[in-house]
Amino acid sequence: MNWFALPPGETSRVGVITTRRLGNAPARSRARRLLREAFRTRQHTLARPADVVLVARPSLTGLAFQHVDRDFAAALKKAGLLREGTGQP
Repeated sequence: MNWFALPPGETSRVGVITTRRLGNAPARSRARRLLREAFRTRQHTLARPADVVLVARPSLTGLAFQHVDRDFAAALKKAGLLREGTGQP
């Protein structure tokens, strides 16, 4: 995950990068959907607006949304982007 802080008042955005190493087109599309949904559910818990770029890794294929969401929250916390007191990663 890479991110770039935005000025206050801006809206956070996400970009997802998938490569052919993930598998066929349906596998890549599923990975993009999972990562976008994880961002959508967590975007209001960000400490500040940010542009977030997510790079899908082959280990993502076959994971349930709950695992992807948990890992995304942990990455946000590690990057210092989660607002204090916003629940468990």
